Amino acid sequence: MSNKPALRPDLAVGEALCAVARDILSDARTAIESPDNSDAVAVHHFRREMKRWRALLRLLDPFLGEESNGLHTASRDLARDLGGARDPQSALEALDDLKKHDLPLPERSIKTMHKRIDALRAAGEMNALATDMRLRIAEALANADVAVNRWPLDALKFPDIAKRLALSYRDARRAVPERWFRASPEELHELRKLVVIHRYQMQIVQPLWKRFTKMWIAEAQRLRERLGQHQDLEVLRVLTEPNQPLASWHAKLDPAIAARKRRHVDAAKRLATRVFVDKPGAFRRRLVVMWKTG
Repeated sequence: MSNKPALRPDLAVGEALCAVARDILSDARTAIESPDNSDAVAVHHFRREMKRWRALLRLLDPFLGEESNGLHTASRDLARDLGGARDPQSALEALDDLKKHDLPLPERSIKTMHKRIDALRAAGEMNALATDMRLRIAEALANADVAVNRWPLDALKFPDIAKRLALSYRDARRAVPERWFRASPEELHELRKLVVIHRYQMQIVQPLWKRFTKMWIAEAQRLRERLGQHQDLEVLRVLTEPNQPLASWHAKLDPAIAARKRRHVDAAKRLATRVFVDKPGAFRRRLVVMWKTG
């Protein structure tokens, strides 16, 4: 992590941000092209890099003009089109989570459910990286490389970036529910997306105060994971609805899912209280001080 490009006081802000962008695109290309990666691993790693990429684009939106819209759209569409196996994989992870916490079902039933979900996952992964998709990815990454080379960031100063970081922090903070246990799955999923953006954006300033930012990123990551586990359980719950693959186990699974969701929400509430303790203005001022003393 410390060797990754990031903002540093001894390097021009625009130059550093372009280096971050090129690093993300390089990692995305490696994810797809590495012979060591199975298709499933390649897709997972590529989608992760697209999250980093969109977090960076969101940070830089006001400075990139209309070009930012096209880059957002291209990365979003690729991540979406490669996400066919993501929901079944989420359901598998949720089932494993329940199994570790006294799921009231016999092992034979759990194995049957696992097989049914795994069949959905395998169908989603089939031909995910067919030749035409690989060509689309290669073209999108090449276009992004060209775009980065003409980004007009030479005049950027750190206070400009601190303001944008504080706005993303504010958006995530505002999405924190007032009544956590009444929040809908959609509201918690939206919070998770904003936490992901904040977490990846904070990596860009990590060298400014390594001990503090490492802790902050770790807390944001834990919040992301708890919200993600809640979302995984919701995906699993949908599979228990009528005419879905797990409908036969609806009566046993739904109460277990609801109880486990409450545990994740409770943990997420505690984490969010720590991550979003500062008001956005105080958060921005902290960043500026870190830059001046970095």
